Amino acid sequence: MNFQDILANLPYAKPFLFVDELVDLNEEGAEGLFTFRKNSDFYQGHFKGHPVTPGVLLTECCAQIGLVCLGIYLLQQQQVFISGLQIGMSSSEMDFLLPVYPGERVRVISEKSYFRFNKLKCKVKMYNESGALVCKGVLSGMIKAMGDE
Repeated sequence: MNFQDILANLPYAKPFLFVDELVDLNEEGAEGLFTFRKNSDFYQGHFKGHPVTPGVLLTECCAQIGLVCLGIYLLQQQQVFISGLQIGMSSSEMDFLLPVYPGERVRVISEKSYFRFNKLKCKVKMYNESGALVCKGVLSGMIKAMGDE
């Protein structure tokens, strides 16, 4: 499965898709890129006159790249047919260090802590274009394909 296949199997669509490109993906982690579009509706009210990307969306971007893309890859490595993914975030612990402004491109890097019984736990870090750490944390969730009982 190549990167485009993994992106095609994500259960998200615009405007709730926070993955533009996968840079690296292996059994130990994932790396991907996303640009927060200047014209995204949420910037109109967060914050008035001084738009900043909400932390919940930074977390979601980290989860989509670092957890879900990696989970799809790991399921594929187990030769599970990827169809009708069922995904649920079970925990998140994030530290936010810098703001992300409209138009900024971020890089998310995840490191697998474990993957067993369809539960994936990862350490994630997000960097801005200048390489500064924006946020970091630990995310975990359940991921399985339809028919994967």
